[in-house]
Amino acid sequence: MPANGKILDTIDSLYDSLTKTEKKIAKTILSNPQLLNQASLSAIAVDLDVGEATFIRFCRTLGFKGFTDFKMDLAIELATQDKSETTLLDTDVTVEDSAQNIALKLQAVINNVITETMNLLDFNELEKVVKAFRQAKRIFLFGVGSSGITAEDAKNKFMRIGLQMDAATNNHFMYMQASLMQKGDVVMGISHSGYSQETTHALGIAHKAGATTIALTHNLRSPITRVADLVLINGHRQGQMQGDSIGTKIAQLFVLDLIYALIVQAEEEKATKTKQKTLNVILEQRIK
Repeated sequence: MPANGKILDTIDSLYDSLTKTEKKIAKTILSNPQLLNQASLSAIAVDLDVGEATFIRFCRTLGFKGFTDFKMDLAIELATQDKSETTLLDTDVTVEDSAQNIALKLQAVINNVITETMNLLDFNELEKVVKAFRQAKRIFLFGVGSSGITAEDAKNKFMRIGLQMDAATNNHFMYMQASLMQKGDVVMGISHSGYSQETTHALGIAHKAGATTIALTHNLRSPITRVADLVLINGHRQGQMQGDSIGTKIAQLFVLDLIYALIVQAEEEKATKTKQKTLNVILEQRIK
């Protein structure tokens, strides 16, 4: 069952894996969660044009025993959420907005997507990922498009503290590297949608080869999660005009930075010395 403050985020992360009728329910709740506040199960079923049993199954899909538990926990979530931030986020960029107003809206997007990511992250799973990274012989990051850029950025960060790290953003390179994985290697596939055919296929190859596989995605039941030993979920919800470029990127980098920070915390002395060593060789190349 989602903890208080996580229900709407969980619905959003499950959306793509829901049935057509469940998506109808989810879309209505996400757009107007207050609808459930005073209504009975029968009234809601009539409003949504679905059967009562269908709505109860939807509640159970989210991890609740039934409608009453779901309604109560959602009411608590709505009563305690930050109304000002939600309102600002749901207001898209308009032609009347000043540059400062747009900046404030983008700030709200970033704040919201980080909060959502924290709501969706399984911190026990995160600890397992950190342990896998620390014990790995080699670590490979796979991603295409925007997620490939995230992979390259993370490669640079982790290499500086001594991890044997590489990134692949071309599907042929991903497949070749994945086929050469061995037990003791770790592969993380980054796909916000979780439906990237290239990244999912590469992660599956690595899994069969014996590597520990990790998925970083937004969609809880997406194809990439089926070939992953460990799954980390990042946030997503944002206005249309803001686009995926900032919210998605921030969510992915936030999770990777969290892994980085936990590794540094566990191996502070080693990480500090290694980072200084890698920094020194870069500084030596500067024109004097």
